[in-house]
Amino acid sequence: MAVYQTQMDAAKQGILTPEMEIVAQEEHLDPDLIRQRVAKGTVCIPANIGHKCLHPAGIGEGLRTKINVNLGISGDCRDYSAEFEKVRLALDFHCEAIMDLSNYGKTHTFRKELIEMSPAMIGTVPMYDAIGYLEKELADIKAEDFLKVLEAHAREGVDFQTIHAGINRRAVEAMKRQKRTTHIVSRGGSLLFAWMEMTGEENPFYAYYDDVLDILRTYDVTISLGDALRPGSIADSTDAGQISELVELGHLTERAWARDVQVMVEGPGHMAMDEIAANMKLQKRLCHGAPFYVLGPLVTDIAPGYDHITSAIGGAIAAANGADFLCYVTPAEHLRLPELEDVREGIVASKIAAHAADLAKGLPGARDWDNAMSKARAAVDWEGMFQHAIDPEKARRYFESRPPQEQHTCSMCGKMCALRTSSKILNGEAVQLHPENDTES
Repeated sequence: MAVYQTQMDAAKQGILTPEMEIVAQEEHLDPDLIRQRVAKGTVCIPANIGHKCLHPAGIGEGLRTKINVNLGISGDCRDYSAEFEKVRLALDFHCEAIMDLSNYGKTHTFRKELIEMSPAMIGTVPMYDAIGYLEKELADIKAEDFLKVLEAHAREGVDFQTIHAGINRRAVEAMKRQKRTTHIVSRGGSLLFAWMEMTGEENPFYAYYDDVLDILRTYDVTISLGDALRPGSIADSTDAGQISELVELGHLTERAWARDVQVMVEGPGHMAMDEIAANMKLQKRLCHGAPFYVLGPLVTDIAPGYDHITSAIGGAIAAANGADFLCYVTPAEHLRLPELEDVREGIVASKIAAHAADLAKGLPGARDWDNAMSKARAAVDWEGMFQHAIDPEKARRYFESRPPQEQHTCSMCGKMCALRTSSKILNGEAVQLHPENDTES
């Protein structure tokens, strides 16, 4: 029987794991090609050995763009049932990943239930949990304490963890010289920055990176190298702090691969459209082709209440130019904890962006969905259109809210429906628009 520690370890040994087989089948690719890319690090399959109900998904080179849904318990909203409604919605939409960003109290109860019921991969940011888990003030936490939280999450079955290991002293100094408009907008990154400044010590995840990797390797947890210095405004994009940290993340990527730990690298948050393509190429070059997980990017700062749209625009451009994994953004971004309908809007916007990028990249099977919808539209087959809609419930609700008077039309165009008109002519029929002359109804 084959023995391996992680997916990357197996791939390097030439072993095809069940997870690789599933990914290959769903991506319409040769299983050995998946294995080769996992061995190289350009594809990762986050799959903690303790996540028993996981349906594995691949992230990276040549694969469909995946999306992540953020949720979790906060001090201002402690309704566990409401968060599980969001979980069920994410699973109904077949989202590949859910990140539990809970930051209030003892979060392991929520996380344990989430891992037990979710076939989607689960991610966390241990830094968020450190304060509640350790019951200490930030300045009183020791370096080894942070590693205890990281190991607790890994032991519970988390598939990937965001670790802000690149925000070391060099990167911080570059950020300070830049005099940013929005400073540090990463929650985990800002906490680490504060800890470093208050204690005078180096980032513990950077200083003890080998210990971090040992823990992650034990449970086959993928490290998502967090971008603590991502730009939080258009004014700060592609600045010295962002790029300085990215250089460090490239080095940390190679160190993780050397220990058979799978890697994703996280990317920019706010960025004008004309900078996105270059940033994707820069990340892939500096991080050696590792899968790229982007948080947006939001292409303008002026749209609170509509940032699912600004994010979808940036996400589509990013994924078309090499990003592999999109973190959804909801209309509540920058304003409040999202409610259920916000989550739905964020999921759909992100899935549209991901699919649009897959079409642009010409991925195998990407056009099949669109072709099926187009055929249903050509036939004015409403049930077919609802079936192939990305959000069937909303499509049906809109159509039925103002039904047409005549069959085979909608209430906007009525008998002037272009498809109805052209189909009749091509079928050798006359087009008659007055009710008394029309035999169709």
